[in-house]
Amino acid sequence: MKIVALIARILIGLLFLIFGLNGFLQFIPMKTFPTGLAGEFLTVLIQSHYVLFVSALQIAGGALLLVNRYVPLGLTLLGPVIVNIILYHALMDRAGLPLAIVVAILWGVVAYRQRQYFSSLFVQKTS
Repeated sequence: MKIVALIARILIGLLFLIFGLNGFLQFIPMKTFPTGLAGEFLTVLIQSHYVLFVSALQIAGGALLLVNRYVPLGLTLLGPVIVNIILYHALMDRAGLPLAIVVAILWGVVAYRQRQYFSSLFVQKTS
């Protein structure tokens, strides 16, 4: 399990670092812009510059996973991003849903390995 978690951490770190940098530098060309609601949603994200904030979170989270420092913080930063990616693909553009599910599984493997750092979140009463 240790090797699987290591591979998952590196893969998810690289994935988010590369796609986060792409949000700023646009070195991966987009084939075609989606039509319909999915295209409108992406247009709003790009024109409002919201995508830059999400890209910064992806870079920070991916870098933390790659350098193996503050991994729980990196997972915490990437968790909501992954949820939004899954919801986007599940509700608007199903083409990328399989890859989004793979990313969520990789995140889950790394999070399971780091579960002791998240255990305090599941305490029923604090006092």
